[in-house]
Parts: sequence; C-alpha cells; structure tokens
Amino acid sequence: MNILEAQSKEFLQRHIGPDATETGKMLDKVGFNNLDALMEQTVPSAIRMAEALDIPKPMSENEYLRHIKNVSLKNKIFHNYIGQGYYGTLTPSVILRNIFENPGWYTQYTPYQAEISQGRLESLLNFQTVICDLTSLPLANASLLDEATAAAEAMIMFYHSKNKATVAEKPRFFIDAELFPQTKDVLYTRAKPFGIELVEGDYKTAGITKEYFGALIQYPNNKGSIEDYRSFIETVHRNEAYVAMATDLLALAILTPPGELGADVAIGSAQRFGVPLGYGGPHAAFMTATDEFKRTIPGRIIGISEDANGNRALRMALQTREQHIKREKATSNICTAQALLANMAAMYAVYHGPDGLKKIAERIAVFTQIVGEAIEARGFELVSDHYFDTLVIKTNNAAGIIGKAAQQKINLRQIDHQHIGVSLDETVIVEDLYDLINCFENDVNPVSFELSTEEELRHIPESLVRQSAFLTQQVFNTYHSESKMMRYIKYLENKDLSLNTSMISLGSCTMKLNAATEMIPLSWAHWANIHPFAPVNQAGGYKQIVEELSQYLCAITAFDACSLQPNSGAQGEYAGLLTIKAYHEAQGNPQRNVMLIPISAHGTNPASAVMAGMKVVVVKALENGYIDMEDLKAKAAQYKDVLAGIMITYPSTYGIYEETVKEINQIIHDNGGQVYMDGANMNAQVGLTAPGLIGADVCHLNLHKTFAIPHGGGGPGMGPICVKEHLAQHLPGHVFLHKAKTISINGNGTGNHQNHEGAVSAAPYGSASILLISYAYIRMLGAEGLKAATQYAILNANYMRARLEEDFDILYTNSNNLCAHEFIVDLRPFKKTAQVEAEDIAKRLMDYGFHAPTMSFPVPGTIMIEPTESEDKGELDRFCDALQSIRKEIQKIETATWDGKDNPLKNAPHTQQSVITSAWEHRYTREEAAFPLPYIAHNKFWPSVARVNNTLGDRNLICTCEPTEAYMEV
Repeated sequence: MNILEAQSKEFLQRHIGPDATETGKMLDKVGFNNLDALMEQTVPSAIRMAEALDIPKPMSENEYLRHIKNVSLKNKIFHNYIGQGYYGTLTPSVILRNIFENPGWYTQYTPYQAEISQGRLESLLNFQTVICDLTSLPLANASLLDEATAAAEAMIMFYHSKNKATVAEKPRFFIDAELFPQTKDVLYTRAKPFGIELVEGDYKTAGITKEYFGALIQYPNNKGSIEDYRSFIETVHRNEAYVAMATDLLALAILTPPGELGADVAIGSAQRFGVPLGYGGPHAAFMTATDEFKRTIPGRIIGISEDANGNRALRMALQTREQHIKREKATSNICTAQALLANMAAMYAVYHGPDGLKKIAERIAVFTQIVGEAIEARGFELVSDHYFDTLVIKTNNAAGIIGKAAQQKINLRQIDHQHIGVSLDETVIVEDLYDLINCFENDVNPVSFELSTEEELRHIPESLVRQSAFLTQQVFNTYHSESKMMRYIKYLENKDLSLNTSMISLGSCTMKLNAATEMIPLSWAHWANIHPFAPVNQAGGYKQIVEELSQYLCAITAFDACSLQPNSGAQGEYAGLLTIKAYHEAQGNPQRNVMLIPISAHGTNPASAVMAGMKVVVVKALENGYIDMEDLKAKAAQYKDVLAGIMITYPSTYGIYEETVKEINQIIHDNGGQVYMDGANMNAQVGLTAPGLIGADVCHLNLHKTFAIPHGGGGPGMGPICVKEHLAQHLPGHVFLHKAKTISINGNGTGNHQNHEGAVSAAPYGSASILLISYAYIRMLGAEGLKAATQYAILNANYMRARLEEDFDILYTNSNNLCAHEFIVDLRPFKKTAQVEAEDIAKRLMDYGFHAPTMSFPVPGTIMIEPTESEDKGELDRFCDALQSIRKEIQKIETATWDGKDNPLKNAPHTQQSVITSAWEHRYTREEAAFPLPYIAHNKFWPSVARVNNTLGDRNLICTCEPTEAYMEV
C-alpha cells in the first residue's frame, strides 16, 4: 500500500475496532483463517454480491473536511424571513458546545433502561413541562418528528377516539384554509388510507356537524393573523368533536394559550427554542393534550416514579404507548422521538427562563410592529392588523419586491402573485429592520424610524394577551449564568451511560461509532442556517449531498431510485408501504391490501401496515427462527387476488441469513405482491449482498443505525427508502420547493425528477442536515471500507457468540452454527433454576458498567446482542467477562451460596449511596455489589438511582416537573 492509499484508508482503521492482531485471535476463536472464509460460511452464496460497490474511493478525514467545506459554500446564506414554521435561532453557545456537539448527549440510546438514563430523562421532563406550561394543557409527550406529522398524529388520535365501529360514524375532519401548506400536504397523505374526509375551509363560516370527529386550526395562522377561536371551538365541542391547535411556542409567551381557549390538543415545533434550521431538521415537534388522551397520545411520555430505595426516579411511563408493541392493533407507528433536539429546546427554556422567553417574544413582536407600520406608511395593505411575528402584505408587484430583497441577500416568502409574507425571528437586530423596510421602499424616500425603548404592542388583541404565569418551577428560574448552566448540563450528563462510557450492544439497533469528523460540519453556518423553503439556487450544497447520497444508497441497496424524505425508520416503513399501495392502485388493483408479516418481524411493521390502510396477515415461524415456508405458501395462495406484499427483515430478526429468502420473494411475486424489506439489519448486508439482489422491491434504511447517525438519546433518526424502477414514480412528493419531486437514479448514475405522491414529512428531505453524517460515513470508508465494516460486524458478533456459548444457550444459528451481525442469548432457564429473569441480568450489567442488550425481543426472556464493527476486542472481552461473571453469580444462587431474594442480581443496580451507607445489611459484600471484576475499579460508572418502580409510575402519572414547593417539602 503506497503512502497516498494509506492516508485515504486512515478512517477505516479508526472506525473499525479490532486491529490486525486482534482480528487474527478472534478469527481463531471462531474457527476461521480469514474474514472471507467466515463470510462464505455465514452469507448464503446465492445472494452474495459479485461486484464491488460503485462508491468513490475513500477520503482521509482531513481531505473530507476540506471537501465538505467546499460543498457547504455552494449554500448561500441569506437573511430568512420566510417563516412558515421554520425560523432563524440563536443557539446559546453553552448548549451548542455541551449538548449538540457532545457525544455524552448525542450517543445515548433511548432511555428504556431508566437507571442509567436519569440525566436525559430529567431534561425530557423539563421539555414536557415547557410544552405543558406554554400551551396550558396538562399532558405532553417527549417530542414527535415534525409539526406536520404531529398534526397528522392528532388527527388519527381523534379519529380513533370518535370512531370505534368498523364503519366510521364520524368520518370528517375540518382543516382551516390558513394552516401551513406543508401540514396540509401531510394530512392529506395520512387521511387517505383511513378514508378520512378532509374538509378545508374558513373556520369562521365552517358548517361543523355531527359527522365531524375533529378540527385543526393554526395560531397564529399561515398569514400571521392572530385569531380568536373560542366561538369556533365551542361549536366543534357542541358537535361532539375535538379541536387541535397548531401553535408557536414563542408566541405563547405573550398570547393566551390553546388550553385556555378550550383546545383539546396543541401541536407544533420547538425549533424556535435554539435549534438550527438545518434545511428542515432535525427539530423536535410537540403534542399536548387534555387528560382524556392519557392512554392514546402517541409517542413517549416521561413520568416520575420512585426507585427501590424510595428516592425520586424518572422513567418512560406507560410503555405500552410505544404502540408498535400493540402490532396491528396500534393506532400509531411512532417509535421515535427527537430527544436530542427536545433536550436542546428544554435547555434553551432553562437558560432563558420565563422572563427571558417573554423578552425575546416581545422584542420580535415589537420589531414586527415597526416593520408592519412602516410598510403600511408606504402605502401597502396588510392582510391582518393582529399579528405576532408574521406580516402578509398585499401588492401587485410581488415578484419585483422579492427580487429587490434578494439583491440585499434577503429571503421573503412569495405566497402568490399578490401576497408577500415576512416573518421575523430572534436573530433580527435593529439594523436589519432598515434593510427589510427598504425592500418595500420607492427608493426616493429614505428609510427612517424611531425605536422607543418603551414601545407598546399595538397588534396583539387585548382578548388574547396572556395573563397566566408559566415556567414557575425552580429549574427554569435558576441556571441563567453560563457557569450554572454548564454545570447543570454536566450534572445531568454524568447520570447517563452513552457510547463515550462503554459499548451499547443493542441487537437490531446498531449502536456504532458516530465519528467526530462526521459530526463537526453540522454546526457550520452554511449547513445550519439554510431554510427548507429557500430558493433552490441558494441550496447548491444540499442539492449535491442529496443527489450524491441518493446515488450511493441506490448502489448499496441495488435499487434504482431513492427518497430521502422520511425522517424516522417508522416513517420509512410507512412511506415504503404507501409506495406499494400507490403502485397497485396505478396498476388497476386497489383491492390489493393484504400484507403478510412474519411473527418475528419488528413491531412497527404491522403498525405501519395498518396506518397505510392494509390488512395484516401473520406468517408463522419455525423452531429455528426461519419463516415457515408452508404457511407462507398457503397464505400467499389464499390471498393471491388481494395480496399487496410481504414485509421481511433480512437477515431475520433472529440474526440469521435465511437461505430461503429468494424463494420467499418469488412466491410473493408469483402471487402479484411486492416485497418490502425492513432495513434494520442492513449492517449485515452492505457490500456483501443487497435488497435488490435478493429480490426485494422497496427497502427503508435506518441511517441512524447502519449509516452512523447518532441515536441522540431516542432520536433523531432518518429512514429514507430505496425502490426498484417500477415504484419510482410513486415515491413521496412535497407541496413546496421541489414540488412533488424526488431523486431518481438511472442506470448511468444521473439524476432526474419525476412526479410523485404526497408528502410524509414536513420538509422535502426530512431532517436534511443529518444526511451529512451518512454522506461522510460513506465517503470516508469507500466501497472497501463499507464492506469491511459489515465483515467486522459479523466477526465481532460471532466472536462474542463463541465466547458466550460456553456458559449460555445461543438461540438460532445457521447450519454452520454461525450468526449474522447479532445473536440471541437464552436466559429463560435461570427463571427455573434461580428465579433470575432477564431484567435482573440487565440491571446487574449496569454494575459492570454496561448497558443491557435488547431485552425480550424478538423472544421473551432473552437478550439480543449486536456489538457492531466499532468495538475492539478488549471491549468485547470486557462485556463477555461481565456476562460470564453474572453466570457465576447465578450459580451461587442455584447452589444456595447466596440467598434467592437478597443477592446482587435482585438488588441491582447498586448506587454509590447504597454502597457507602453505614447500614449494609446484605448477605454479600459491598465489593461484590459494586466491583465484581477488577477492570471496574479503573473507570466505575455509577447508576444514579436504584431499580425503578415502573408500576408506581404508571398508576400515578406525573409527567411535568413538580412545583418548587415540592422540592421545599423534600
């Protein structure tokens, strides 16, 4: 290898954990001489890729950073007054540095293991409190994907609440004409599969009847107007329907909140609270509701409970609201939040406090007032006299004004040929006002105005001025200096186990390295400050990333076209199924609505199918975890006239490459169906095989798994879909910007644009800014590196399997006793021999400094381990040592050396406080409790609470911060 080639491959050696020496030892343990020999015995020959991936040669980290800087400069930074739910923000530096750019916050997993997640759980509780207080509604979830999908979730929640029968008695949903257009776009997409009749009109003249199950209004609305909806809400309620209000958190600092106006639900985006534009995301959406929706609100809720020692502890409450657990009985397929962005928004509120938020809102309103009155003084007419931050101006020269603004590097919103929108935000300073007003000047009169320091707000209706207090809790009135804020963030970070602590070996979740070089560009201005609806010629950098990444993903999947719009894995599933549904309809087969789903499939699969308007038929699995081919053939034949397709995961959820996969796909195709492949396990495919080679028609990709986007403590995610050519024209479209367009890749690798279906997300490319991470991952690894990553994922898993099978039963291996990139350890025997359950072992692993693997999925009473390619042999050995040590502890219970109830497994995890207390009454030693192996003493991670009482938290749901008095009582 020459010097230049060695430099280009430097990232490969930094991304993959084992070095050459460790690789040799691991292969020896598994029983192979080299990686290729292991692959031959693991991946069926019939599906192996013959050619190398068509991916550019790898770049060094330095070369990549130069490259991505040059690409970023193709994005033009203008001052954006486009608004429409997306605004310029000022991310406090203390939050940018200590959360957004901090792996201690962005590499955590979803907080299923509460005892080692107390930091971000507290921050998410703060987020819920912010949302509840500002909207004046009692119940909030811990964030949703974006404002448009949150609106759709509210609609579907209302629908199910009012329509219990098979045939909907109340099929209509009213949407006000002045909703944001991108929200309408998603609502129409989501309504269609349920047969919901959307009725769009003016709320003032809407004829609401008993046929309506709900309504959605915008506050302030699309034209910036502040409307008093009290009378309309009363009318809807009289007709036994619900009202959701899309709203703006910053506006609610000075406007009467939705709950006080009578709304049942409030939704919106928390992007304004310090989160960059990022060409559309990721941003945290929110939903608040009345207590009536406690059991049906989608998404996660963080609640307050107690630990085993009676101390306050937080957890995800009512975990069955993770509705994919309900499979086809789900009313939502949401299984992702935007936790990292919700944490940023929560910290923004903590840092500014209620007074700071109100001052920011008032400053924006005053500046908007100055601009509005100055524009009126120049002879223009405003659509509304009541506004917060958005003006809509009537003009017969919209194009001329837009053009003049562009010459000053200002983006205004052209609503139509006669209306221009201007939305101000917290980044605006006094000097900007002169430039803005000048866009409407006749170039004869000079722009001038006087700014009074005591300016009164004259355009907020008196009846809608907020009177109620908000954010009175101690946490929002304490950390206003940078020192205090920095220490508060660090205090919470120290309570959480993340990838900068130890490996997180979650099967199916692929918690790999999120390399710093992949992450660094995200906070650069030319990526962070681009509005998703800015003119296309200002987003040349994003255009290049979108087109090149689409080509790379098509090459990796062996598909022909790609949509980058879905902003979570579940959204990708949904979009893929809608694509199949639209294809069948275009072929004249709308009756094809049956989706076969193996019993072993991810829980989101059946939930997504139901959301897409399909009927789920479950296919059995054999004892070895394979799909039952006889059952599949029978059901494919039974439903051949109505078969839409099958949803499969490959390798299977059991961690094996089923040799029958091509036959499975052929059976579906022979019976008129399409094959949807879940991309959860793509980390075992890249460079070795591909969905297109296997015979699938569509596949979603979890970029937050296989392609290195961090999990962010429970989000963000991205779930783009790749499809065969015949499905390309049915990919998601978008009402704005690239109207109904997506990237389609021809055989020669050039992109073209085609017309497509409606949108599934608020922004054309979903959470566009984090596409940079996957782009970096692919460009720095190159074709060989991507393949090597897959090979090492398989090697690492088989090395751990080989070590652990000495002490545990391993479920489901192939005919060569090998697994793919993950494997299942059976813990059920210990329930009989020692009354030890999977949960006990999961909690005990915390004492060893590890996050538990995936628990009880897909088989109850088991753990599924996926080490990823990023972990070195030393870390794999430490984890194996920990599990084998726990096995010896179980033997002590089995032989009655330890008491069956008072032992380290039943009492795990052990907090620092419990170990140092003078009253140690256990029958095992403090050292056995906290330092069971020598390595732990070198870098001990202490869980901050003991085992959390889940039942107590569900019976007494408290999902906002306690009032200050509660802390005083303590």
